[in-house]
Amino acid sequence: MSKGYRIQASTGIHRGDRDYQQDQVCLLRHPRHPACLLAVVADGMGGRSGGRKASDQVMLTARQLFERYDPDTDDASVLLRQIVEESHLVIKLTAVSSEQEPHSTIAVFLINPDGDSHWAHAGDSRIYHFRNGRMMFRTKDHSYVQTLVDRGEISEEEAQNHPNSNILAGCLGTDNDPPMDIHVVPQLNSGDAIMSCSDGVWHYFTPEELSSTIAMLSPREACEFLIQKARSRARGSGDNLSLAIVKLDPLY
Repeated sequence: MSKGYRIQASTGIHRGDRDYQQDQVCLLRHPRHPACLLAVVADGMGGRSGGRKASDQVMLTARQLFERYDPDTDDASVLLRQIVEESHLVIKLTAVSSEQEPHSTIAVFLINPDGDSHWAHAGDSRIYHFRNGRMMFRTKDHSYVQTLVDRGEISEEEAQNHPNSNILAGCLGTDNDPPMDIHVVPQLNSGDAIMSCSDGVWHYFTPEELSSTIAMLSPREACEFLIQKARSRARGSGDNLSLAIVKLDPLY
């Protein structure tokens, strides 16, 4: 790869203080294009079987569609829309055999061999773009609290600890079509990093803390540190945690 950077990547997952794991995360290297990566985080909801079935379906759908993707000829944003829409339909179909209604968030990003990155998300799992230790952009949650922030009724800081922070405005598997936002980074550079994570992670950190952690540590170390620190800050009431970090380090 002649982009002036090398890619490092890692995932992390922990049950937190929950009785069972409903989050799922995967980081996939394209079978025919090794410089093409897909990272997916899904936060399942709906009881022991429902939530896990939902997040499993997101992973399975993403894997199948990504294997058929050709970065030379296919549109990455179209692929991500397909992953969101097909996951939504499959989760609705699994509802019949689940003990509760299965739902899931999704936060998925793709990095093409040419260095462009495409994102899609639904729900309150997030994707962040960092550059040289500063947050450049993050996705906006599809949640009740984000609506209050958008209206100017509360600040970002107040949203972090709002009692209704878990109320979603939309996700996968509901009766309505999922909300879906697409974001494109036209060109990633050395010093850039992208992180996808569930709310069990981002809830406990400021953007500055995330930026500096990811800048200073390798992806594997950052995953381990953020999980451990979130677990500590949750004080025994933490949610499932899942995250994927990709860093573009300079070539030495």
